[in-house]
Amino acid sequence: MQQRQGFEIALKELKLKLLHMGGDIQEAVRKSINALKVLDVVKAKEVVEQDRMVNRQEHDIEDLCIRLIATQQPVATDLRKIVAGMRISADLERMGDLAVDIAKSAIRMEGQKLIKPLIDIPKMAEIIDQMISDALNAYVENNIDLAHSLAKADDEVDHIYRRIVEELFTLSKENPEVTSQAMTLAFVGRYLERIGDHATNIGEGVIYIISGERSDLN
Repeated sequence: MQQRQGFEIALKELKLKLLHMGGDIQEAVRKSINALKVLDVVKAKEVVEQDRMVNRQEHDIEDLCIRLIATQQPVATDLRKIVAGMRISADLERMGDLAVDIAKSAIRMEGQKLIKPLIDIPKMAEIIDQMISDALNAYVENNIDLAHSLAKADDEVDHIYRRIVEELFTLSKENPEVTSQAMTLAFVGRYLERIGDHATNIGEGVIYIISGERSDLN
């Protein structure tokens, strides 16, 4: 009984660490998008510098999961929770890398004027912000319906991304001098789309924890 109580406490610690890391990732994405909207290089560099902290969080979570497996000898659902926790931290770390890529895009455009007001990119970012929240809440609450809902949000993100690429392609065709910035912004859309994919990966992990079945939400 005492061993089980210790395991439950450790699982709660794992969930709290993942929620904290997820919150930091959301902040990094928000900050990188805000930096991009006004080409704020100082704010963009803050995102780049803070990535080391995200990497440390992933290592801490990985160490906790390995310790749980080694000392608690979990079986079935418990083991799936731990393995999924490790995978979620890896997905969050990759999201952090992509936020850095967005920030570096803003840095590369220092001194330029945006070729168009950013509308769809921030819209994508808002949807993805909610996807990250939903994915983490689905994990913490064992909510399989919330996990499945990520597929619909991911479809919306993909649709906006395609629209962004088409619009930027048209702009480049009409004004070849803006091609370089158009490509940079298209890459930003791609980075956001990939963050959405990682959020759906977390949803897939939740479904695996609850049902033991592997699913594809992308």
